[in-house]
Amino acid sequence: MAASKKTNAPVEKNMNTWSGRFSEPVSELVQRYTASVSFDRRLAEYDIQGSLAHARMLAAANIIDADDLAAIQLGLGQIREEIRCGEFVWLLELEDVHLNIEKRLTALIGDAGKRLHTARSRNDQVATDIRLYLRASIDDIISLIHAMQHALLDLAEKHTDTVMPGFTHLQVAQPVVFGHHLMAYFEMLRRDVERLSDCRKRVNRLPLGAAALAGTSYPINRDRVAQELGFDGVCENSLDAVSDRDFAIEFCAAAALIMTHLSRLSEELILWMNPSFGFIDLADRFCTGSSIMPQKKNPDVPELVRGKTGRVNGHLVALLTLMKAQPLAYNKDNQEDKEPLFDTVDTLTDTLRIYADMLTGVHVNQDAMYKAAMRGYATATDLADYLVKKGLPFREAHETVAQAVRFADNNGRDLGALTLPELQQFSPLIEDDIFAVLTLEGSVNSRNHIGGTAPAQVSAAIARARKCLS
Repeated sequence: MAASKKTNAPVEKNMNTWSGRFSEPVSELVQRYTASVSFDRRLAEYDIQGSLAHARMLAAANIIDADDLAAIQLGLGQIREEIRCGEFVWLLELEDVHLNIEKRLTALIGDAGKRLHTARSRNDQVATDIRLYLRASIDDIISLIHAMQHALLDLAEKHTDTVMPGFTHLQVAQPVVFGHHLMAYFEMLRRDVERLSDCRKRVNRLPLGAAALAGTSYPINRDRVAQELGFDGVCENSLDAVSDRDFAIEFCAAAALIMTHLSRLSEELILWMNPSFGFIDLADRFCTGSSIMPQKKNPDVPELVRGKTGRVNGHLVALLTLMKAQPLAYNKDNQEDKEPLFDTVDTLTDTLRIYADMLTGVHVNQDAMYKAAMRGYATATDLADYLVKKGLPFREAHETVAQAVRFADNNGRDLGALTLPELQQFSPLIEDDIFAVLTLEGSVNSRNHIGGTAPAQVSAAIARARKCLS
């Protein structure tokens, strides 16, 4: 039967597929309250994809005939085009994406459209749609993380010998190179990709075939559908298949961690851009001004990333709370899983996309970084290590250097600015070679091991990272 080329035809007043059980229609308020089509319509492509695989399986199992299959394929193809072109009419009265598509299909092809829902329920149908959607989203997000990692590597490669202060407690601790600092975020993102990839394995199981909750009496072939849709296997318990949302919670947990990492970097960009630091400047396209203070250049994008992290964290808590008291199997509560999940995907996707671009617009003030590293006695640990290598026990070396720092501080000078006699009053082990140790360059170069901040090690880490991403 050929599919009509008309857009959605009018449908009867009482449009619910389950309305035969009830003596009165659902009130308009309840329709608005319970409908999800305003947000779950984004699942339409995946709903059609799953329906096509289901229909082909039904035909292969002789549950529907070849003519029905042909009509279903033609009708769903037309509906897909209508949706892509923005011509599809979404009806609130039909509750969700599934019934909207089913009603349109029936209007196009008649009884064959009514047969499509054989051996399935909206319960396993929506669970399948969400998994298809989330699987695709994870793949897109991993690609975006890789793009951001490339941007980090490009910036780090320019600054393998740019010395800056490393901080603990936000106090100057030891000198590091800026490239090494950036590579810390590369490693965080690498773990984020690992978490997403692992989560994807649990997302990629097919619920379809579980029907409402107990399976179906029809001779279906779930493995066939799983293979066609690219799933690794099927959900092996029908009750679990329709009611499980832990895969979505796991994704949101991974997303919250990614946003937390990006929030930490955002906080540093905000601090570094402050004139009190003056380490970096962001390109104008990522900043805004003030309506009253003409001199202002505000780092709005990193600030929003920091704020949106709370939004994503909130979605994780919302999903955990949603699931915590649900008995098996499916409950209407689960309609509330989609908006937090969708917004998490959207927020994370937009954040990663803008971050990769923003990193290309970071201007580094190397002189400000170097001068900041000269403050705070960043090479004090190097002096202690020097004394240990001369034979002094570390705890004694620690106390000796603390006294030297107090002396330098009282005199308003850096350790490296003290004379040899001044240093030797704290330990006779100190000799002329100490001054090479107390330079910022000497300090960073001495950390010449894998994971260290020596420029040679940072360059090697960047090379390994590029190979990993290739």
